[in-house]
Amino acid sequence: MKKSCFLVLLVSITLVSAQAFGADFVMKFGISQPQGSDRATSMEYFAAEVEKRSGGKLKVENYFGAVLGNEREMMDMVATGALQGTRGGMFVDANPKMVIFMMPFLVNGWDQATKLVQSDWAMGLAKEAEKNGYHIPAIGVSNGFRAWSNNIKPITSAEDFSGLRIRVPQQEVYQLSMKSFGANPIAMAYSDVYQALQTNVLDGQDNAPANIYDYKIYEQQKYVTISNYATGPDPFMVSLEWYKKLPADLQKIHDDVAKEAMKLCDELQQKHEGEIILKLAAAENVVSLNYVKAAALKDFQKRAKPVYDHFIKRGDFTQADLDAAMKAASGM
Repeated sequence: MKKSCFLVLLVSITLVSAQAFGADFVMKFGISQPQGSDRATSMEYFAAEVEKRSGGKLKVENYFGAVLGNEREMMDMVATGALQGTRGGMFVDANPKMVIFMMPFLVNGWDQATKLVQSDWAMGLAKEAEKNGYHIPAIGVSNGFRAWSNNIKPITSAEDFSGLRIRVPQQEVYQLSMKSFGANPIAMAYSDVYQALQTNVLDGQDNAPANIYDYKIYEQQKYVTISNYATGPDPFMVSLEWYKKLPADLQKIHDDVAKEAMKLCDELQQKHEGEIILKLAAAENVVSLNYVKAAALKDFQKRAKPVYDHFIKRGDFTQADLDAAMKAASGM
């Protein structure tokens, strides 16, 4: 039996079994992060609170650790109705304009990042996703700020990236960013990265410290570099067709708890990011952890300008959109 057929069958069986326990509506939600991660913890909060506040009428079944497939596959399952919700890197399916959140050096820290994703401007992008079949009640910050790791040398300047085979997410903005820094970007699902590093298919990778730690990537890497060059959005993406079937009272409970869960996730991630960086610095296989200094960051920022130009020229977003995003990030 093909994997896709098996997954659809699994979803159908679980849906029937859950409904047998008395829930009027069942929401299956899948993420790639493992249990114990901040994203998983926030989804456990969501499931418990939704069931409690709905009096058991709405039941949430969480699937962690990519057990239903990688982020691309789970997003496709939401699109076909086999899965009711997901969080992950394929949010441009919901609204291509959300790529603006990932632009290198768009925000300068957690304060700006949270102001941006919680702004009215950001929720306007969420509303636009309805035309593509998605309901997005809340947006968070995607696993904090991105870091780099590799097995060759510490990254102290853009020149150090020259020739390195660096894994990036399956999103064009990160591929273009890494290429502009001088690396050889290789797009790959994060669930495949550990083995690719273990077999030397990759020299290094690009992701948030939380993912480097949760997925035990540090076991295969010698150098970790903190640059905080980019983060991204974490939209709570739900099948609009399924959501519309909920009564108004359950829709409100769903949306209220989703907002709470996303804020909880951001608070946990911000708190844990510093702790995780310290753990990475102390990891047995890690030779060194370094921060990119201000002078070198200016060169990285200069190299990143063509990435902005590419998306504006192509029409993904306009300069006015960019100005609005920066205004929202500043809290204005």
